[in-house]
Amino acid sequence: MQLKKLNVVAIGGGHGLGRVLSTLSFLGEQLTGIVTTTDNGGSTGRLRKRSSSIAWGDLRNCLTHLVDDDSVGSQLFNFRFDGQDELGGHNLGNLILYGLGKIQSNPLDSINLVRNLLQVKTPVLPMSETPTDLMAFYPKGRCRVGELSVDEMPIMPVNLMLAPVIKSLKPCIDAINKADLIILGPGSFLTSIIPPLLVRNISNAINNSNGHCVFIDNIVPEQSPSAKLSIDEKLIWIKDNIGSIPIDSVICQDKNISSELVPIICQDLTCDTVNTRHDKQKLISALEKCIELHVNKPDIRLAQS
Repeated sequence: MQLKKLNVVAIGGGHGLGRVLSTLSFLGEQLTGIVTTTDNGGSTGRLRKRSSSIAWGDLRNCLTHLVDDDSVGSQLFNFRFDGQDELGGHNLGNLILYGLGKIQSNPLDSINLVRNLLQVKTPVLPMSETPTDLMAFYPKGRCRVGELSVDEMPIMPVNLMLAPVIKSLKPCIDAINKADLIILGPGSFLTSIIPPLLVRNISNAINNSNGHCVFIDNIVPEQSPSAKLSIDEKLIWIKDNIGSIPIDSVICQDKNISSELVPIICQDLTCDTVNTRHDKQKLISALEKCIELHVNKPDIRLAQS
């Protein structure tokens, strides 16, 4: 079965999700991006400190991945101010979304206005419209707060949670419910992929979905304590934190990786021009192999094992 016939939901944050959305942009409205909104660094972090809001940076990044790089809209929303004054380091797209967020009744209205402006057909949704932060707990109970602190931890946290606890939007849950394929990653394991799974109605919707859920591993190790974990250790960590393993298969670059929990698709995924990126055609090929796996073994889910 070809991807173009499917409804697909891609979940995550950062450049990883943007790359997946760009790769699958030919799906148009059949594709939905659900974006992590817990970032507290850079321009986004400064805006969040100024006034409580969701993190706009990854949403802006995903939207611009769905338009032509040379378009005026892409250049406008990716423009970053230099200098050491108040504007220095801020991304213009973040400022526009932040400003619209103060005018509109909810963040989704702001995002849809930008989608219309940029002529983006693919729905791009925040994992929640409620601001929240990551809290990571060490084995002996001490904790760190915020994405930046979590990625700097010397060891894996025992638990990760959102504070405050939040709910996702109905459009997110509806998209997951009708999805034939659900994609997690690539990206930072703890700060891009896990946060949406900590939103209870998102993880419940994935578990109850008839669609195939695939985790795309990173091509190169990330600068995070999770870099030391094997695939199965990551899956067990997810189960310990959300009570299930909502993942049916894994796509990875390293042909020496194996798993006792889920099937793994191992193949060369590296882009010839940028070796830290997934090549678009290679990624599509790997995703189609996952779909074939699902069609041939529809009872593959091991979430409750």
